[in-house]
Amino acid sequence: MDAIVKNFPAQGQESSQDQARPSQAEAEEAVRVLLRWAGDDPTREGLLDTPTRVAKAYRELFAGYDQSYQEVLGRTFEEMSGFDDIVLVRDIPFFSHCEHHMLPIKGMATVAYLPNGPVLGLSKIARVIEIFGRRLQTQENMTAQIANAIQDTLKPRGVAVLIEAEHMCMEMRGVQKQGSRTLTTTFTGEFKTNATEQARFFTLARNR
Repeated sequence: MDAIVKNFPAQGQESSQDQARPSQAEAEEAVRVLLRWAGDDPTREGLLDTPTRVAKAYRELFAGYDQSYQEVLGRTFEEMSGFDDIVLVRDIPFFSHCEHHMLPIKGMATVAYLPNGPVLGLSKIARVIEIFGRRLQTQENMTAQIANAIQDTLKPRGVAVLIEAEHMCMEMRGVQKQGSRTLTTTFTGEFKTNATEQARFFTLARNR
């Protein structure tokens, strides 16, 4: 997809979201309500600790709301600023959850950029994927958010992001089509305007 979707919190917005959060006890009570709604008994032995476990798991699964991509991407290697060819990290695994049904998304991300001075540590790219993956998402938004974060913070000559993922909301419910995969892309700068660079990205991303 070519459109650039700017749909991620600005730096500092996470703290205001945190202040509006319900308490741990309220979150656990919400889980008990869902258990009763599903038809089970939250007071039976096997479910007594489930609300606490679910609340704890949600804190981990959605930890991206508490993390800042600006802080991660603000640490660069200036001594490598003479390098100006493509940097590509391929097949970075991630988990996320769809914002429509809160069911898991499992996929791989490939990210590339053309440096324009500073160079990122390779682990920073994986960290950015984790930050946006551990939020409620659509794959389209997540693809664009990763590209935008790198483009806006690092100011490279271009960014390319390719995500291929399986959506449990398609496999476990609804059409129930197991094994289907969704592919999305976002390009900025030279990757968007230069067909040669875009083709090189796909060659490197797909060449095994």
